[in-house]
Amino acid sequence: MALHDPLIGTLLDNRYRVEQRIATGGMSTVYKGTDTRLDRVVALKVMHPQLAGDEGFTARFIREAKAVAKLTHPNVVNVFDQGADGGNVFLAMEYVPGRTLRDLLRDRGALSARAALDVLEPVLAALGAAHRAGLVHRDVKPENVLITESGLVKVADFGLVRVLGSADGAPTSTSTATGGTVMGTVSYLAPEQILPDAPTDQRVDVYAAGILLYEMLTGRRPHTGDNPVQVMYKHLHEDVPAPSLTAPTVAPALDAIVAGACARAADARPYDAVELLAALQRVRRTLTPAELDAEPPASTRPSPRYPTSEPTSVIQPLPRPSDAPAPERTSVLDVPAEVMDQLLAEPRPYDEPTPVRVRRPSRLRRVPRKALIWAAALTALVLAVGGATYGISEGLYGSVPGVLGKDRGEAQRILDDAGMHGRFVEAFSESVPAGQVISTDPGVGARTRKSDSVTVTVSKGPKRIAVPDVTGKSSDDAAAALAAAQLTRGSVTQSYNDTVPEGSVISSSPAAGQMLQENAAVSLVVSKGMVPVPDVTGMGRDDAQKALQAAGFTMKASTDWTLGMGKVSSQSPAAGERRPQKTVVTVNFSLF
Repeated sequence: MALHDPLIGTLLDNRYRVEQRIATGGMSTVYKGTDTRLDRVVALKVMHPQLAGDEGFTARFIREAKAVAKLTHPNVVNVFDQGADGGNVFLAMEYVPGRTLRDLLRDRGALSARAALDVLEPVLAALGAAHRAGLVHRDVKPENVLITESGLVKVADFGLVRVLGSADGAPTSTSTATGGTVMGTVSYLAPEQILPDAPTDQRVDVYAAGILLYEMLTGRRPHTGDNPVQVMYKHLHEDVPAPSLTAPTVAPALDAIVAGACARAADARPYDAVELLAALQRVRRTLTPAELDAEPPASTRPSPRYPTSEPTSVIQPLPRPSDAPAPERTSVLDVPAEVMDQLLAEPRPYDEPTPVRVRRPSRLRRVPRKALIWAAALTALVLAVGGATYGISEGLYGSVPGVLGKDRGEAQRILDDAGMHGRFVEAFSESVPAGQVISTDPGVGARTRKSDSVTVTVSKGPKRIAVPDVTGKSSDDAAAALAAAQLTRGSVTQSYNDTVPEGSVISSSPAAGQMLQENAAVSLVVSKGMVPVPDVTGMGRDDAQKALQAAGFTMKASTDWTLGMGKVSSQSPAAGERRPQKTVVTVNFSLF
C-alpha cells in the first residue's frame, strides 16, 4: 500500500491546489495541480524537504525559474511562477499532457531514424534557444523530454541550469564536478562534468543530445556498468560506439553525427545546439525514405512498407521490451578523492590488465656499423623534411575560429585575425537574432586551408509572411494564393452573406496583412450566399415566428390576431426564395 503524500489536497501559497503526483526525481517531486486564481491546470515542481533547507540548492531552484522565464520557445516548458510555502519551495509550470521520451522508449525499444529526428530536432531547437540566451541545461535525458498527445516535443526540468557569465558570481565557464561532487544523470554526463574543476559550457548539452540520439536509434545507452563509477570511467576513457554496430539500419551519416556530438574533447563537438541542429538537418536531407523509415532490431514496431511517413506516430503505445533501460534519476554523487584518482588513471579500476607476452628472438643479428650510419642519416633527413612540412602545413591550414553568435563585423575581424576569408550568406532563423552568425561551413574548430573561404551564415531573424487578401476569391483560389505565399489553408467555415456571392471568401483569420510564420494555417469563412426563406404556411403564429427568426428573418403579420387564432395561409417573399438575413417576411393568417 502506497503511503499518502501529505502535499496532495493542500493549497500552496494560498493559490495552487496540489491534486496528483506525476513523477519523483532525485531533487524534487512534480505534481499536477490547479491555479485557483486563473482556473488553469499547472505542473507544480516541489523541492524535496531535505534539500529546501540548503541555501545552495534553493538558490539553484530559484535560478531555474528566473532563467527559464526568459525563454519564449514553443519547445520549452514554460515557468509561470516561483514561491515558497512554509518548508515547500516550488515552481508553477506549464502542464504538458502526454508522456516522456523514456516512456516512449520503454514502449518502442528503439526508433526509426525519422522518428528519432522528429524528436531530437525540436529538442535541439529548444536547447539552441537556451544556449543563445546564455543558458546551459546540463541535465538533458529522456526523462526531461515530454511528448504531447498531438506529437509536440517540449524540453522540461532546467533544474541544473547554469547562466553563462551571470551576475550572481557564476563564471563564464563553470564545472559541474567540484571537490569530488558530481551532479547530474550519470549516463548523460560529458567528460568535463566529471573532472574536478574542469570548465563546462553549452557543449555538455551537445554531448547529452548525442547520447540521446544513440539511445533512440539503438534502444540502449552507450555506456553501462554495475555502478556509477564504471559508467563515469567509460565517459572519460572510451568513445561512444557507432550506433550502426548495434543497429545496422542506421546510416553512416548518423554515425558521424553521434561521433561528433559525443566527442570526448569538448572542442571537437559542435559549438552549441544550434550548430548541431543545422548539421542534423543537412544530414536528414541526404537520407533516403528507406533509411529514414527502417526500424532498428530493438524496435517492437514492425518495419513499415516503403514509403511511409507518420509525423505523430511516435506517441502510439506498444508492448514494452523486456530489456528496456530503466529510468535514471538526477543525483548528487560524492566521489572520494581516491576513487577520482582511479577514474583519471589507467588501467580501469574495475578491470584486470591483460598480460602481454613478448616474443624474444632466438638470436641477435649483428648490424653492420655502416648500416647504422646510413639509418641515422635517413632518420635525420626524415625528421628535417617532416618538420618543414609541418611548418608549411601550419601556414597553409588553420582551425575555424568561434564566430557563432557574433555579428557580421566581429565575425569578419575574427576570421581576418586567423588569416581566413569569410563568405557571408544570410538565412532565416527562429532562434538566432537577426545579424548574428548561425553556423559556419566548415564548422567551428574544423581544420581547413586558409586559402579556402569559410561560409558564414548570418541570421535574417525569423521568417514572417504577410497574409494575402483573399476576400472575394473562391475557396480553391484562396488556397492557391495562400500556398503561393508559403502559407496553408486552415479550417473553412460557411456563413450566409447578402453581399459576398455564394462560394466566395468573406474573411480570413488572421486577417490580410498579418505577419505569420512560414506554413502557418489561415482559416477562411466562405459565403453561403443569401438565406432561403423557410416555408411557414400552415403554422400557427408562434411557430411561424420562431421558424423565421431561426433563419434570421423578421416576421410581420398582415392582421393583428391578438388571440393567436388561425394558421398562416400565405407569405411574402415565398418559401424557398433567397433573401438577405433580417429581411421582413409578411405573413397572412386565415381564420381557421
